[in-house]
Amino acid sequence: MKNKTCSLVTGGGGFIGMHLVNQLLDQGGVVKVLEISDANFPKEVEVIRGSITDVDTVRYALKGVDYLFHLAANPYLWAYDKKTFDQVNHEGTRVILSEAKRANIKKVVHTSTESILSKIPSKNQPIHSSVIPILEDMPGPYCRSKFLAEQEAFKAAQEGLPVIIVSPTLPIGPGDHRLTPPTQMILNFLNHKLPAYLDCKLNVVDVRDVAHGHILAAERGRPGERYILGNQNIRLSELLQLLEEISGLAMPKTRIPHWLALIVGVSSEFIADYITRKPPQAPLTGVRLAGRSLFFESDKAIRELGFQQHSIRQALIDQVNWLFQEGYVTRSMPQRLRA
Repeated sequence: MKNKTCSLVTGGGGFIGMHLVNQLLDQGGVVKVLEISDANFPKEVEVIRGSITDVDTVRYALKGVDYLFHLAANPYLWAYDKKTFDQVNHEGTRVILSEAKRANIKKVVHTSTESILSKIPSKNQPIHSSVIPILEDMPGPYCRSKFLAEQEAFKAAQEGLPVIIVSPTLPIGPGDHRLTPPTQMILNFLNHKLPAYLDCKLNVVDVRDVAHGHILAAERGRPGERYILGNQNIRLSELLQLLEEISGLAMPKTRIPHWLALIVGVSSEFIADYITRKPPQAPLTGVRLAGRSLFFESDKAIRELGFQQHSIRQALIDQVNWLFQEGYVTRSMPQRLRA
């Protein structure tokens, strides 16, 4: 992107957002952030505190902006108040896109998710960016809200707003202060809070590649198109084996069947909804997703955007080291990792 262009990143304090903000700054651009949390940013960044659901705040944040990166969302698979998913992820996106059209933004990059593209596996073939999901296939309120948000993006593109959709797979790497689900799973492994696992098909990608993929989408993406930003298709058991090699800690040996995980998911979410009001150990949406194929291919992003994919092993090493250095790991680590 050309120097001195102004970019607004909604949700710039999130896992992908923080890396995107830093990469935009490295390119010499002017960066603004619309963020509801108290996340810290480099002094060069103009920070607007507020919600994407507030029209006046969004309108103010978009003044003087050339490129809009819309990442703000509730990324978790459970919430006590289920309506917040629709309010933030769906209605917030509608507000953002409406105001972007009013402000004549040059390019909009909308961050969707691979989870709405998942399907019950019939073949071992990876999912392509051309897949057409339907609302009835969404396995929970988070996925439904993100599906509806993506539909708003496609609709806006049809009406003339230059919107490009990117669908990151599971991002890994350093810097996830909010402990989104993939990071929380890795942290549970490191802290010996993963006594058993439900094997499933995943696609993982370095979060720094995902951030750069957003910039490439703004530069080279075709409006109205979806690009999957992923890397390695891997089973959870293989990912845990890789973590065992990196950390020196033994992976769990017990593998539970999907039907049992569903029972645990239903019961733990019931307890969370009606008793503790705290996030369940096994969100039902996550369990349902684990029963689907989450193998993806990113050929379109590689071909059209020049999307780069770096070592997943190195991303995991960086993430484990970061979690340890930031004090998230409470378990005693092997000497070689502490060094």
